[in-house]
Amino acid sequence: MSNSPFSFLRVKSIYEILDGDTHFKSSKLDEEVSLPYQSGPKLVQTLNAFGKPSDYGGCSRWQYVEKLLDHCIANDRVSDMFACFFDLSRFRDDLQGFSADEIERRHEAIVEAAIEAINGELIFGRHELRRIGNAYAVSPIDASPTMDTPSIKVIDRPYIKDMADRAHRDIEQGDCDSALTKARTLLEETFCQVIERKGEIPSTSGDMGKLFAQAKKLYNIHADATMDRRICDLVNGLNKIVDSIGQMRNKQGDAHGVGAARVRIEDYHARLAVNAAANVADFMLSVANRVRREEKTGQP
Repeated sequence: MSNSPFSFLRVKSIYEILDGDTHFKSSKLDEEVSLPYQSGPKLVQTLNAFGKPSDYGGCSRWQYVEKLLDHCIANDRVSDMFACFFDLSRFRDDLQGFSADEIERRHEAIVEAAIEAINGELIFGRHELRRIGNAYAVSPIDASPTMDTPSIKVIDRPYIKDMADRAHRDIEQGDCDSALTKARTLLEETFCQVIERKGEIPSTSGDMGKLFAQAKKLYNIHADATMDRRICDLVNGLNKIVDSIGQMRNKQGDAHGVGAARVRIEDYHARLAVNAAANVADFMLSVANRVRREEKTGQP
């Protein structure tokens, strides 16, 4: 564990940033802010969600964060841990009542300030926390960002199926918002992984259409005159699917819906979005896998 660059995060002051105890200055908002307060029971719930069986009691809140970090370092999931703490759904209580645009602005500003606060601790070890696309990595301050490839979960067909299955369970339980969030997350994670395979840094614009465009360009996915018209139409249709899922989640999903006008989505619409996301992710992964095989063998 000591050989992992993430071990530099094992500082109580960083745990207290993540559990919401520590306030820090946001230059964009020009005010003191903090990450959402994480109660002991909520931190225990997070530990269990990450596969670390835990019960509430006998620990300070920062110690639960310490346990979570140790578990995530051991299981190569620290990037996922940061994504969890920074996810907009955790800010629901703090940002409720603002407009959708203001929620996004404040969320981004707080996350940015939190990363700066964490780096204020990491600097003493000459390391820093970096956000690359939807992934997070700790690396030496002098390291080139283009060489910084974060260790994130491997996206494969079993993972795609598992994510889709969990989204369908959300729908069955009446939580279409969460299902839409999972649909978008699946697409974002897949696009980021195939982009990083090419040694590129995924777009950080937050626009999933741009992320998809970057992936398509790297893998030469486009309709052309040599392609059957029906296949061209099918490939072109992927753009609309990706854009629609991104927009549905922006307007309806649990990351952006608080304080904004809500549009009711039926369970069959949510199911369509989840199935479409899984199909696009599988297609993109299949293309990337084939390209990798060709690069290794020199044969199609």
